[in-house]
Amino acid sequence: MTENYYMVKVENNHISPQETLPQDAHGRLIEMWIHGRSPHTQELYRRYAKRFLAYLNKPLHLATLADVQGWQTTLEDMAPNSQRTAIACIKSLLTFAHKLGLMPLNVGLPVRQPKAKDAINERILSELQVQSMICLETEPRNRAILRLLYNGGLRVSELCALKWRDLNVRGESGQVTLFGKGRKTRTVLLPEGVWNELSEMRGDASDNDAVFPSREGDADGHHLDRSQVYRIVAASGKRAGIKGKVSPHWLRHAHASHSLDRGAPIHLVQATLGHESVATTSRYLHARPNDSSSLYLPG
Repeated sequence: MTENYYMVKVENNHISPQETLPQDAHGRLIEMWIHGRSPHTQELYRRYAKRFLAYLNKPLHLATLADVQGWQTTLEDMAPNSQRTAIACIKSLLTFAHKLGLMPLNVGLPVRQPKAKDAINERILSELQVQSMICLETEPRNRAILRLLYNGGLRVSELCALKWRDLNVRGESGQVTLFGKGRKTRTVLLPEGVWNELSEMRGDASDNDAVFPSREGDADGHHLDRSQVYRIVAASGKRAGIKGKVSPHWLRHAHASHSLDRGAPIHLVQATLGHESVATTSRYLHARPNDSSSLYLPG
């Protein structure tokens, strides 16, 4: 690939590809594209964008529909949901480049997403499994993490970002304010038992201290890393005898499924979990139906 092939010139939200560009043009474009997204999304988008550009091996504004479709075929060994994520990522990048005027046509627009089986039912734990994970965890901090992921329905990124100022007393219990996906804020009420466990952990921590610091006695304000939370949850799942590698999101799935099973209104579950649409929440009803026409037939 020739170097210095075009220059990203931003004037009035327009990028002109006609001028000579520094060598890191693609890198600059990617950083503009992912600006303001969550750290996890930035990492994911940056990774897929670099893979696509390595395959493309030419300036992005010269990409064609055939190029995008050719790259799509290289993803066939990936799981369907991973394919969908990768394709959605590149379609977003191409749309961004088109909106800025770098590409005359949005060549990603006609690209179709592969259909994927909804395997959410394979990742829903039973109430007994969840309680086993919590009861067998002897480390107070780790037990609080499990209970907050499950009872609060938190995403792992939301849990890792918590500061003590995000937790407030509410009657005999308390509430947690979350800044989640889509940069949206929501407040979740916590059961009294969960609140009491968190309160006992606080000690003399200030409002600006991390609820879950990166290590015991950490005074530098660093939050627990998401990879550490994954290890804590996976270890608790193994300890409880659960097959497969349990992730923090499995506890969020369990929250949705179990609360719906117990009669929680679907719109309340949607609000608690911060789902964009009630259709997302309804997936849990389809994954674990309480009735079926098959039950009306002779067995």
